[in-house]
Amino acid sequence: MEPSGAESPVPPAAAAAAAAATPATPAKVVTAVTDDPAQSRYELRVEGELAGFLTYKPRGEQISLIHTEMEPAFQGRGLATHLARFSLDDARKRGLAVLPFCPYVNSWIRKHPDYADLVPPDRRAEFGLAEP
Repeated sequence: MEPSGAESPVPPAAAAAAAAATPATPAKVVTAVTDDPAQSRYELRVEGELAGFLTYKPRGEQISLIHTEMEPAFQGRGLATHLARFSLDDARKRGLAVLPFCPYVNSWIRKHPDYADLVPPDRRAEFGLAEP
């Protein structure tokens, strides 16, 4: 199809660069986060495919959130936030205190201070968290 006189064609190199800079994302991405206690991790699946996980270590009335990892194909889409929120909501529901050793979860709590109350008051300074 030829461009009309009112439109200026986009140079092929510019079009390719724009396409590469914008990840192809379906209109609706089906995501699910589940707890896999056998592997001590929360798992995030996108359209059924494992996209990432958050490892943890339960200990009595506490859960240490250790490490968040996203598969390269799913990085940069803001999906890790689902893992952080799910793990913290799950800890709250189960009445567990949270120790956010994972740098991603720690920074997520800093951006969402309404979750800082999950970290024991005597440990908040250790994680750089202000009182809620």
